Amino acid sequence: MALRNIENALPISQERPKKLPKLSKNPEICLNDENNIVPPPESTIDYVASENLKPFPDPESSVQRLLEELASKDWIKVCESLNNTRRFAVHHSSLLLPILEKLMVVMVKAMKNPRSALCKTSIMACSDIFKAFAEKLTLLKTMDDLLLQLLMKASQDKKFVCEEADKALNTMVNSVSRLSLLRKLKAYVRHSNPRVRAKAAVSTSNCVSKMEVNEMEEFGMVMIAQMAADLLNDKLPEAREAARSMVNSVYEKFTWNEEEEGEEGNKQEAWQRFCEKNLTGLNAQAMIKIVSSQ
Repeated sequence: MALRNIENALPISQERPKKLPKLSKNPEICLNDENNIVPPPESTIDYVASENLKPFPDPESSVQRLLEELASKDWIKVCESLNNTRRFAVHHSSLLLPILEKLMVVMVKAMKNPRSALCKTSIMACSDIFKAFAEKLTLLKTMDDLLLQLLMKASQDKKFVCEEADKALNTMVNSVSRLSLLRKLKAYVRHSNPRVRAKAAVSTSNCVSKMEVNEMEEFGMVMIAQMAADLLNDKLPEAREAARSMVNSVYEKFTWNEEEEGEEGNKQEAWQRFCEKNLTGLNAQAMIKIVSSQ
């Protein structure tokens, strides 16, 4: 049998070598084929419950190093320092008062970090700070940045970060002055991001449900009703459900002095007059329907 001329044989295809990740000048960062930053694997971080945090044997000496340790370039050391911040908040809160605003700046920066472990640790620190400094926080300029970051983290897809942010927001509502907090939340129930808006609606609803009549009146019962009415038309179910809860809370406080037996009809009529006077036609009807359907 004649042999085939080797020169006429098809060339053997060679497998193209796979591209290796490009290394940046920073040894802790590598880049993929699209030159996007790919963080290296995260080390194990302990998430310590507040009740398990230990006091410092010498807190006065330790607090002097805290800000310097929080400024470390090593993210693991920053996590450790945030846990130390939590220890101070739980056991030695008065020592943090002079540096409270600087600490909040650090926590906001840490929440923006792409490392989930660092972000979650910072959120846990927020919860302990809320408990320790409740009334003082709303006076600080950085509170607005902190609140926005918590709402954003609560609305993201990473479940364990999202759940921790939800806990922090609940702690905030239970700790911070309701009137002051509602004034800050008012801006975020109209946020352009629907998921942030929904989380703000939930916190607003929780805040309103805990308010006394005099607090609602000082903030403006009409303003609360208008916020609820706007959220009833929101695209996300979470926001709409929060709005219905707000309606029920406002109705309960609005009619709190109509407790005599047989006065339910008068309460309904008073609520109808309130809605028709202060809201547009469709919004008024929606608010009236929520209460009448109970």
